[in-house]
Amino acid sequence: MPQTHTFKSLLPLVGVAFPMFIIDQLTKWVIQKNIMLHDRRVVIKGIFNIRHDTNNGAAFGFMPGQNVMLIIVTILAIALIFVYYRHFRDSLWMKIALGFLLGGALGNFADRIRFGAVIDFLQFGIENTGWWWPTFNVADVSVCIGAGMLIVHLIRNRGDYDAAKQVEN
Repeated sequence: MPQTHTFKSLLPLVGVAFPMFIIDQLTKWVIQKNIMLHDRRVVIKGIFNIRHDTNNGAAFGFMPGQNVMLIIVTILAIALIFVYYRHFRDSLWMKIALGFLLGGALGNFADRIRFGAVIDFLQFGIENTGWWWPTFNVADVSVCIGAGMLIVHLIRNRGDYDAAKQVEN
C-alpha cells in the first residue's frame, strides 16, 4: 500500500528542520540583543569569536544586494526540497538531510524577509595571520550538514544511479 503524506511521513523533515530553524533564530536574536553590529566577543583568543555581522548577499558575500533574487532562489530551493522528499520517502538518511537543508534555508529566508540581510555571528580564524573565515550562522551550518549528507548519499549510492542511467539508455 502506498505511503500517504501525513504528518507522520513528514516527521523526519519537520523533526530536523523545525529545531534547526528555532535554534538559528534564537541565536540570532540573542546576538542582536547583546552585541552591537560589527562588535565581537572573544571566545577562544585568536581562533574563535562571536561577531555580529550582516550579509546582504549569498554565501561569503557573493552577489551582494541581490536580496529579492536570493528570496526567489530560496523559495525554489524549498520547493525542490519537498519534491525530493517525496522521491526519497524510503530513505531516512535523505529525509534527515533534507530536513537540515530546509531548516537552514528557512532560517536565512526569515532574515532576508525581516531584515533584508542575513545575521551572521560565528567567526573562526587565525588572528596572527590575519586570516578569518567569513562569519556564518546556525542556518549555514544546517545547510552544510544537509549538503554533506546528500553528498555522502550520492557517493554511497553511485552505483544505483549509474545502473538507472544505463537502463534509461
